Amino acid sequence: MDKILRMQFRFDFNRKSKIQNPKWGWKIAIVVTFALFGAVAQAQQAGKVWRIGVLASGSQSLNVSRNEALRQGLREFGYVEGRNIVLDYRYADGKLERLPELAAELVRLKVDVIVVSGTQVAVAAKQATSTIPIVIAGVGDPVRAGLIRSFIYPGGNVTGVSRRSPDFLGKRLELLKEAVPKASRAAALFNADNPAYEPSLKEIELGAQALGMTLQSLTARSPDGLDAAFAAAAKGRVDVLFVMADALFNNHLSRIVQLAAKSRLPAIYARSEFVEAGGLMSYGVNLADLSRQAAYYVDQIFRGRKPADLSLVEPTKFELVINLKTANDIGVTIPAEMLARVDRVIK
Repeated sequence: MDKILRMQFRFDFNRKSKIQNPKWGWKIAIVVTFALFGAVAQAQQAGKVWRIGVLASGSQSLNVSRNEALRQGLREFGYVEGRNIVLDYRYADGKLERLPELAAELVRLKVDVIVVSGTQVAVAAKQATSTIPIVIAGVGDPVRAGLIRSFIYPGGNVTGVSRRSPDFLGKRLELLKEAVPKASRAAALFNADNPAYEPSLKEIELGAQALGMTLQSLTARSPDGLDAAFAAAAKGRVDVLFVMADALFNNHLSRIVQLAAKSRLPAIYARSEFVEAGGLMSYGVNLADLSRQAAYYVDQIFRGRKPADLSLVEPTKFELVINLKTANDIGVTIPAEMLARVDRVIK
């Protein structure tokens, strides 16, 4: 029960725990109920070795921190690799066309659950099976992607942790404008094959209008399209670049960062790895923490609960990371007020 209560606290991203609030009493009652139900379910499954499939769009090296976070989260619930769980990893190594094949492999292995991150990965897993539980550890909008019916009542075999809150894209655009106040022309880099492309573009267009900026859409469906996208940005004389979260871009982050630096184009990304590679700034969730939280859903499923009945959660805490060396190299002066709010500075 202590493990479940700890997880309840983790779902509150705010520093001040809401569990002290009397109106949360009903949630404590639910947690206690889950604990009692889980004790019975685990007694029935004593000695079972669970098989967990992990499907990723990138390489093994790109997923080291996420994999370790998942294992750590599972250990908190008493699941230890080699003792009562087996983890089967499948990496697309940036070749997104391989995702359906890799998802099918996990299905043939008859895994007990599949853990995924990223919209395209989740869609591939969903298309491969409608019966094996799928736990998402970060998907932009699982409802729009057709993965679930709603956050409260998923209604199928998919549940887990979303990657962004409703105002996530708007906030990233605001930060980019704050870093470069004189910017009037923005460009957004998308993979047009991503299911979130059209709704996200509309959302960013509205945000740009509210900030008094025009928006140019740049698309790249493959690595070969990146050069053309940046050439279009140069032709459009854009002031700042908004890079959407996408598996394709994550697997070619060094190339994107180099192109932005060559164009002296201030850019904001969804993952801090871009900033560590020389990008200007990023604003997004701690991805490893999403994988750690996914362990809660895996545990609940192993205890006998159905994904259809497990409500999804959204993150409420995001991290801002800025590379001051890059800012200096491309002639951007980060306002002091902004630096005071930064979670991590790379010098």
